[in-house]
Amino acid sequence: MAGSSTQGIKTVLHPVSDLERAKRVYGALLGVAPTADSSYYVGFDAEGQHIGLVPGGGPQQMSSPVAYWHVSDIEAKLAEVTAAGATLKESPRDVGGGRLVASFTDPDGNVLGLVQDT
Repeated sequence: MAGSSTQGIKTVLHPVSDLERAKRVYGALLGVAPTADSSYYVGFDAEGQHIGLVPGGGPQQMSSPVAYWHVSDIEAKLAEVTAAGATLKESPRDVGGGRLVASFTDPDGNVLGLVQDT
């Protein structure tokens, strides 16, 4: 098999119940101020990683953190993982700026995310 077809996990989203409290904790952990700060999403960029805080789990109803693998072709990667036994959870959707996100579950129900920047 040739090199990896992913660019690695660069984004992890965390559902939070209290955005302001979580923002303080993650700010202290990461040692940086948020790069995105709104009532529906707070994001931090630290050391090549993006950590996002999503109040109430957001529209995708996350109940636990979700790691997002960055890929160059989200449709092709979804086809590969579903052919291998994964189950589509959230079809690709544009979240702004040309970024597409999708998610799927592995055979044990773990949620995994995909990100494609165009």
